[in-house]
Amino acid sequence: MKGGPCSEPQQKNYYEVLRVGKNATDKDLRKAFRRLAMKWHPDKNPTDEAKARVKFNRICESFAVLMDPHTRAIVDIYGEEGLKKNIPNVASGTQGFSNGGATNMHRYQPRDAEEVFNEFFGGVNPFAGLGGDPNIWKHHCLTEEEIAMPVIMAGDTSPQKKKGPRKSGDLENKLLCTLEELFSGCIRKVKISRSVMDPGRKTLVPRQEILTIQVQPGWSKGTKITFPEMGNPQGKLMPADLVFIIDERPHDTFKREGDNLVTVQKISLTDALIGHTVTLKTCDGRILNIPCSDVIHPGYEKVIQNEGMPILKEPGKKGNLHIKFDLKFPKHLTPDQKTSIKKILG
Repeated sequence: MKGGPCSEPQQKNYYEVLRVGKNATDKDLRKAFRRLAMKWHPDKNPTDEAKARVKFNRICESFAVLMDPHTRAIVDIYGEEGLKKNIPNVASGTQGFSNGGATNMHRYQPRDAEEVFNEFFGGVNPFAGLGGDPNIWKHHCLTEEEIAMPVIMAGDTSPQKKKGPRKSGDLENKLLCTLEELFSGCIRKVKISRSVMDPGRKTLVPRQEILTIQVQPGWSKGTKITFPEMGNPQGKLMPADLVFIIDERPHDTFKREGDNLVTVQKISLTDALIGHTVTLKTCDGRILNIPCSDVIHPGYEKVIQNEGMPILKEPGKKGNLHIKFDLKFPKHLTPDQKTSIKKILG
């Protein structure tokens, strides 16, 4: 299916079409375009293709214009009508319109909608090769939430120097996890786009797939999960392995040190001298009330056994929780306070 140039006037402006504000970043524009273009692509709407085509063309036009800094600047100054007329090049610094003789005029050239769409998805139409069956797309992407997931392009890198059949180098991607996810374990889903051989093994067809990663309790930064040969075929090379590397998102309360957790608690000098109870919410949602009856001095550390991270190779065991203290000393003391303290402490 070929979409024509999108230049038909519409009531909504480009920002409204993509449902973003005028301060939208490139990331905002890509996210909006992915969601809307997937929803309104004519191949996704065979029962009302004509209506979908109009919306899809307008979405592609809006994205192409706003992703180009020059055309976006023209639209912001002169509007869509100005973009499609002969207007001065914004970069020239000139002002106003001219009816002739100008050599620095901008000529708007609308792009083909399918070209914009395919370029966004790495040169392939993710709906191609699905035989026109709308239910096949539902099989590949089960929910609207999964449709909106970032797509990892399974392109290939340089070959690895190993014995046996040559294979493209590993494709590595970070998988950012919260400390809670690494404490309790979780299921993460990642959407990839790659090319595979058709049943006749004659041509490559695009395919999007959802990969499921079972994050195990106790995994740490640097843990690798490998999906063998999930990259794109490339000549005589075997497809690359797709590798996800665990990364840890910073936590508001805890810092991880191996299998141990460390937290720093700010307390007053009074609490440090007379005793203090630390209240913490654990990574699995429990509330710990930890009494500290000792005098808390600079460098004091409270260690709670078995309240750290799960130990991967020892199921049922955990590291320790280390509580450190940041003492807040008063900035000033009155003469009476000094006298009282001297009497008490001798």
